[in-house]
Amino acid sequence: MTVLAQQCGASGRMPTLFWNHGGGPMPLLGDRSQASLTQYLKGVAARLPKPTAILAVSAHWEAEKVMVSTCPAPPMLFDYYGFPPETYQFKYPAPGDPALAQRVLGLLGSAGIAAGADASRGYDHGTFVPLMLAYPEARVPVVQMSVLRSMDPGAHLAIGRALAPLRDEGVLIVGSGMTFHNMGVLMGGMRGGGGRFKPSEAFDSWLTAACTEAVGSKRAELLTGWAKAPGGRESHPREEHFIPLLVAAGAAGEEPGRVDYSDWVMGTKISGFVFGTAP
Repeated sequence: MTVLAQQCGASGRMPTLFWNHGGGPMPLLGDRSQASLTQYLKGVAARLPKPTAILAVSAHWEAEKVMVSTCPAPPMLFDYYGFPPETYQFKYPAPGDPALAQRVLGLLGSAGIAAGADASRGYDHGTFVPLMLAYPEARVPVVQMSVLRSMDPGAHLAIGRALAPLRDEGVLIVGSGMTFHNMGVLMGGMRGGGGRFKPSEAFDSWLTAACTEAVGSKRAELLTGWAKAPGGRESHPREEHFIPLLVAAGAAGEEPGRVDYSDWVMGTKISGFVFGTAP
């Protein structure tokens, strides 16, 4: 049993997680540029306590208010283009969890956060790509949740705080995005040009400190001001891939975070985080 699993077992509380889901289906294709990320995702479940269900906050679902999937058997949503035909045949038959979805809606409503149900939403690639690697048996129920189109950092931290009780119910709250998401730079990395993009390293260093050295209100203050951080806007011209991290951090409350993955991918530095690792 890992130290993390022992700690969670002692406290009865699940950690929260932010993982990088990679570019489209590339982690599932054995792409060399994302090899370390693929290996990380394949091993992440072994380092976590077994969840009763997963609440996946996807960067690829935006809405005016928080939307929650209530479908008992979500279909696949192939929201990428230009990839090999086989990438449009993937299946991830993990069941949905309508009861958990209603619990999520209830917690958000009690916190005064507007939310709605979506009975038809399928698993988008921000959800199914990492889950196919991390939980390939597809036995753990999954509920998918949107981010707000406003991208308001404080609102997403508040969403996380409202959902924190789920951690005591065996639910793994996962923010799925990328800590670097500037497509122009990433495409350059795919073509083998440009070397290492230094602003991504500056932002990664700042973000790592914000997530691991600060807790509670200080961490919230830092993350709310992410756009002013070194390399912030160069790493996220639009922040939809960063925002799911704030939900995971908000749900951690006063508990610490730690780096769970860090590497250079397509010429950019990215990191993943686990929060709430203390007993």
